[in-house]
Amino acid sequence: MASIKRFEELECWRSARMLTKEIYLISNKGKLSKDFEIKNQLRSAALSLMNNIAEGFGRYSDKEFIRFLNVAQSSGLEVQSMLYLVEDLHYLNQDELESLRKEVDKTISLTLGLLRYINNK
Repeated sequence: MASIKRFEELECWRSARMLTKEIYLISNKGKLSKDFEIKNQLRSAALSLMNNIAEGFGRYSDKEFIRFLNVAQSSGLEVQSMLYLVEDLHYLNQDELESLRKEVDKTISLTLGLLRYINNK
């Protein structure tokens, strides 16, 4: 990671950015757009995932970066959990849910990979 100078270069942040964008777009559709509590919580969790990666990178300390990546990781799990409720309430169709699940799984996996890398340095 020595060659990475900006958080925008982190693959996990780029993935989190895409996930957040998709959640914002999809949460403006159908029944989900009218359930403000779920919509806002889902958006907040996605934003937390993306922004904690960036904020942790800016701390310039491995210990602090790890702490923020752990928070990001937890936010990703919150998104996963929220998607089950969205599914149970039939707010999105299966294709939309599957697409979001793949993106959140990818983001969590990339974030875990970065955590492992930093822990093993």
